[in-house]
Amino acid sequence: MASNDTYRSSTHANGFGNRIGWGKRPALLLIDVCQAYWTPDSPLDTSSNPASVESLDVMRRLLAAARAEAAGGDGGKQVPVIWTTVKYKSDMSDAGLFYSKAKQLSIWAEGDERGLGGWVEGLVPVEGEEVVAKKHASAFFGTELVSKLVLLGVDTLVICGVSTSGCVRATALDALSYNFRPMVVGTACGDRSPAIHDSNINDMDAKMADVVSEAEAIEHLKAGWS
Repeated sequence: MASNDTYRSSTHANGFGNRIGWGKRPALLLIDVCQAYWTPDSPLDTSSNPASVESLDVMRRLLAAARAEAAGGDGGKQVPVIWTTVKYKSDMSDAGLFYSKAKQLSIWAEGDERGLGGWVEGLVPVEGEEVVAKKHASAFFGTELVSKLVLLGVDTLVICGVSTSGCVRATALDALSYNFRPMVVGTACGDRSPAIHDSNINDMDAKMADVVSEAEAIEHLKAGWS
């Protein structure tokens, strides 16, 4: 397998991997940060991948940066914080063909007793933060996310969460399609293996998002809106 540097060199040589750049009004979007992804024996567990476990602390730092600004930091208008979660009827009748492909989705069925759909410690919405319930991979598909972002005046989405190859990727692609600037924080996303994560991070950076560092994202979140 080619190294990341080799992949990026080839990507740029073929005209991909250009930078979208930051706008002036970012929001932090945390995708599906629930216990199922970091609980051993869960059907969605990614905790065998150390980088996925480490992503939790990166997300906590991103969240703290956004909330510090919201509480009255040195920047301008507060940075919105938006969460996604997944919700289905108890019989999964509203999950469609997605459920035919991924039976693991049943963890989000109403009344499921495993408790895997709950939030992770230190990554829990507070009053005033938007929570978008979805039924498919993208945070945009079948939800009011576009309407919420337009109402708030957001032009840039700082994207993190799980999984890199699934809901993060789908959301980044749709964000770009709706002309929001997707900034994916690579170290704040998790997946089952480094190979799956890395290949999708590289592909997103080539075609549909700017993959940015934790430090860069925190700088913009703390700066607030100009």
